[in-house]
Amino acid sequence: MPNFDTRVQELRYKVLKEIIKHIDKGDLYESFYDIPKDVMPGPKPTMRCCIYKERAIIEERIKIAISHNSTMDENVIKVIPIACDECPLGGYTVSDACRGCIAHRCSEACPKKCITFDGNLRAKIDKSQCVNCGMCAKACPYSAIENRIRPCERACKQKAISPNPETNAAQINDEKCIHCGACVYTCPFGAIVDVSYITEVMDILKKSENNTKYKVFAVVAPSIGGNFVEYKNGQIIAALKKLGFYDVAEAALGADIVSLSESEELVERGRLTSSCCPAFALYIRKFFPELAKYISSSPSPMSAVSQFIKGKHPNAKVIFIGPCTAKKSEIKHPNVRPFVDSALTFEELQAFIDARDIKVAELPEDTYGKYGGSSFGRGFAKCGGLSSAVNEVLKEKNIDFKVNGQAVDGMENVKKALMAFKNPKSEINFLEGMACEGGCIGGPCNLQHQIRNKLILDKYSAVADKNIEENVKVKAGKNE
Repeated sequence: MPNFDTRVQELRYKVLKEIIKHIDKGDLYESFYDIPKDVMPGPKPTMRCCIYKERAIIEERIKIAISHNSTMDENVIKVIPIACDECPLGGYTVSDACRGCIAHRCSEACPKKCITFDGNLRAKIDKSQCVNCGMCAKACPYSAIENRIRPCERACKQKAISPNPETNAAQINDEKCIHCGACVYTCPFGAIVDVSYITEVMDILKKSENNTKYKVFAVVAPSIGGNFVEYKNGQIIAALKKLGFYDVAEAALGADIVSLSESEELVERGRLTSSCCPAFALYIRKFFPELAKYISSSPSPMSAVSQFIKGKHPNAKVIFIGPCTAKKSEIKHPNVRPFVDSALTFEELQAFIDARDIKVAELPEDTYGKYGGSSFGRGFAKCGGLSSAVNEVLKEKNIDFKVNGQAVDGMENVKKALMAFKNPKSEINFLEGMACEGGCIGGPCNLQHQIRNKLILDKYSAVADKNIEENVKVKAGKNE
């Protein structure tokens, strides 16, 4: 069993692993009701009130995993209502710290007059009338009124998640959702999931007939350097080829290409925000539309390297693999769809490898060869990596342009930075934003989210080529 951060990740992994096994056997639909029993053999429950509910939730997970593809026009973040009912409603709640005082400041402060007192004179809040203004909490001298926010709601800084008024299960407002996946990682019950395109990817690989009909390329995100830490990176490349991929490319090469174009665009336009993080760009378009004109026209590294590959192999299929749920949304965009055919997460890749019983530790190391990125390209996995790369390109090309840049990560910091950026007096001329805290290495579908993973990523970045422009020239000139 891989070493995940949480049991929720383990559960997702187990379900996907069984799905892949049955797809390989050709009996997925015949075995639909057997998979929950294999994952949760019972007879005693391990996560829920009873084994039957555990299996019912797994059935819902299977449906989400096998019934979606990357061409469907839908939100890639889904709620499993049956898995959500254990989570208490959020909002202001009276705790045991209430002393039943006679001042009743909380009641006096409440604009809706929804606070009453029981036989022990302790405060009670009528949730049907409460508007969660928080005035009662501010007034209470004992701090006995707490704002209990559901983990998913707390994680979503766009306030796209709220309780369904009929079922109390979480529901997502697609108009506000930016597909960042913070709720997917945060939900302690695993009730919010990203849709899986694993069946689509397996179909693409199968129909390639061992890459004779068309070649299938895997494009891996730079943050791969901080994942699969028990193996060498070259062994993961070899494992991908055993899964059926013709070759493996680094999105870091695409990051090098983006660095070249984005630095030129910055000099030409004078003021710019990054476009690499799809959740960040979507946030601007939804919440700061007046700043959308500043979003770089450069493609994301994923799209850039995929265009590079299809320029050499027009009939190829490209699968992106990374820690990001927003990439599953990005590949639906009309400007991206021609180049990226589907997407997987690192969690899904781990399940794919293990379902095929590939002994990664025993594989000889392989390399990215023609499709490797520079150390700056690999640095895109962390917040500030793009800014460093842009400054490096300006240095390599001897372009005299002063970058007053700011790199921010996490949506609370992003919002503050954009508020400042839209001020006409702001001196910031390049804003790099990343939705996840720390950047892609903090993405929701990394296998782990520990400090050591970031340190391992730094070592992975350091061993690559140091010159961006030269790396792109060399890779572009290599024969296939």
